[in-house]
Amino acid sequence: MLLVVDNGSVYTSSLLECMQSLGVDFEHHVFSDVPQVDLDNYSSIILSGRRKNDAQMNATNSKLVLHSLDKGKPLLGICYGAEILALTLGGTIKKMPSQRHGLHQVQVMENNPLCNGKINAFESHSYMVSTLGSFFIQIASSDDCKFEIFRYDNKNIFGTQFHPEMSADGKLLLKQFSNIK
Repeated sequence: MLLVVDNGSVYTSSLLECMQSLGVDFEHHVFSDVPQVDLDNYSSIILSGRRKNDAQMNATNSKLVLHSLDKGKPLLGICYGAEILALTLGGTIKKMPSQRHGLHQVQVMENNPLCNGKINAFESHSYMVSTLGSFFIQIASSDDCKFEIFRYDNKNIFGTQFHPEMSADGKLLLKQFSNIK
């Protein structure tokens, strides 16, 4: 079963609807409830985006990143989820000159189990991953974001700077992720 962590993104309801439409066996919990959840019940994790910064949210999501790495569980960080993934494992983020919103083309450069070629991705963020730790692999980029999709080493731990739940290509990416064991 997959765990979807709700970090308060305005797009979380779309993410949940997408997972339901894909027929994925999942549960979702608000980040503040995650410390009471038995993580052994879940085979993979998705970290949603967020609306505002919160120290407890950051700590909880960082622990989930480390749990996934330690237990070999697939993890997908979406927007903020990708940023906290990068920060937890040695990367940095920075504020963008202007907010990025709407559909943008992303070029996939590295072979991976999620997607390939050019994809249309829905962006809604004012921060972006600016550097990755040494074990990360850049998978895709766009004109304004160097790290649109990245992966931790050869593990099934991924970050997307965009919101895959908001575009047709992104929904295919979510389907591919949900099939990773």
